[in-house]
Amino acid sequence: MKNAREQIALNLSMSLLDNMADYVENFAEIKKDRIAIIEHDTGEKISWKAFNRAIEAFAAKLLSIGLKKGDIVATSLPLLKEHIYLIYACYRTGIIVAPLDLRLKAEEIKYCLNRIKPAAYFFLGRTPVADFRPIVSEVMKDISFVKHWVQFQKEEDEIIDGAIGITKFAKDIKWQFIKSRFSKSVERARDLVQRRDPCLIIFTTGSTGSPKPAMLCHENILIQNVGLYAGFDMNDEDVMLVNLPPSHVGCITEQLATTIFAGGTSVILHVFNAEKSLNAIQQHKVTVIGQIPALFNLEWNLPDYNKYDLSSLRFIIYGGQEVSAEFLKKMKEMAPKIGTGLGLTETAGFCTYTDPDATVEEIARSIGYSMAVTPLSIRAPMKSDGTAGEELPSGQIGEICFSGPQVFLGYYDDPENTARAISKDGICYTGDIGSYDGDGLHFAGRAKFVIKPKGYQVYPQDVNNHISAKLADKVANVACIGAPHDIYIEAIIAFVEPYPGVELTAQEVMDACLDISSYSRPSHVVILEPGGMPLNRVAKVDLMELKTRALGIIEDLRVKGLWDRDVVKRGGVA
Repeated sequence: MKNAREQIALNLSMSLLDNMADYVENFAEIKKDRIAIIEHDTGEKISWKAFNRAIEAFAAKLLSIGLKKGDIVATSLPLLKEHIYLIYACYRTGIIVAPLDLRLKAEEIKYCLNRIKPAAYFFLGRTPVADFRPIVSEVMKDISFVKHWVQFQKEEDEIIDGAIGITKFAKDIKWQFIKSRFSKSVERARDLVQRRDPCLIIFTTGSTGSPKPAMLCHENILIQNVGLYAGFDMNDEDVMLVNLPPSHVGCITEQLATTIFAGGTSVILHVFNAEKSLNAIQQHKVTVIGQIPALFNLEWNLPDYNKYDLSSLRFIIYGGQEVSAEFLKKMKEMAPKIGTGLGLTETAGFCTYTDPDATVEEIARSIGYSMAVTPLSIRAPMKSDGTAGEELPSGQIGEICFSGPQVFLGYYDDPENTARAISKDGICYTGDIGSYDGDGLHFAGRAKFVIKPKGYQVYPQDVNNHISAKLADKVANVACIGAPHDIYIEAIIAFVEPYPGVELTAQEVMDACLDISSYSRPSHVVILEPGGMPLNRVAKVDLMELKTRALGIIEDLRVKGLWDRDVVKRGGVA
């Protein structure tokens, strides 16, 4: 089976189109009025032909305002159909798109925009759930290089100063579309785009703790699509649930892009909701879903989970975190076939794949086999001259590495961190430790100390620094660690040491974290006595000791019903 999948992947990789958006155009000719996208929140169904026309219209509009190949467009939007049109319009014209997490606060957005210098920024305004206008207004004060601020808001009286509403922005889009047909402006722009041109920037947290803009090209994503398509036996009859945020590589390059590549149907949710996800599966007869473990847990924990008809599911995939055998058994109850693999933002997603017919026991033993299109190797550390370390023999633990056309282009305008991630001979170092043998890839730990609440990478030092800065007159030392959580898989516990004679509460610490992304906030805060932070023999914070303490704290919280919940209560207890 593995060899057969590899041959399929190799054959597909030899016949790839050059541009992500070309696949939409291709299926618009072949499938025409068959459904490409179902927007679950509105019930709207978009055909392949309509999808392609919308992409071309958006592309024409982007060109008409002066954007060109190599320019960057940043977005802070949910997974609206219009957002997908915009993304694929950028692909078609050589414009690079950078979707940002909707939960970022003003300072975090400013950091991201300053790193990539976009020419345009598309963002939400006031919604029934939240008002993003104050955040963006704050961002606009310090950002001068963005030429076009476009607010996704129909009500003109709600548009913030300095921005244009989406209605006004799109007012002449039909005319621009018609004009482009005569001028062939979109066609000419498309002709300039090549397979190795950058098309997507996804911010990821690396070993330095600072969010880094990983730059992906068309080929990176398409090779990932090839692997996922072949690895998990996808086909053009599949209906995929797309319920991750567009800032997540799992959404934009895996769920969505692979379904488009395969010619299947994407059922999109604006924002993840456990109840809506299950309802979408039932209503639209979804056949394939791929989620991080935390989302499965949220769905399974719904009181009425068993009322949903999920019988259409044939294959479900998890990724991003380790899971227990019990978790795998629950997955098997959900669908006849389950799978997983190892992937990362820097490879546009999955690079290894378990066999589609693998048992729970087999999946529990490994995280998949490599694909010929993205060779896997276990290596010694990178050499001082920047070349890859030696490849280690079967079964020996080292750093998990990948090579081939799926390896990203590098971090945008960051040669130093790029050189740490990609050797001079093209080997991508993942930062993860493991071994590889006849049973597949075995994960042994993280070389980079990151926490993954809900599948999002959080570097503890970022949170430590934030708390220290916000409470500079009260906090002497702070250390955040990851702890097991039944819903999030990992949650953050902050150990905080105040200065002598200073009064400090857990709630003060939690309040100090309200202006960072929600997934970066501690779920529980422990206030230590002054001088109470445990140190190791070299006077650094003893993280192993804190992890041991955390296990006891969690057990106590569980007895009280204050852990393993998807809510944040007093003092930071989830």
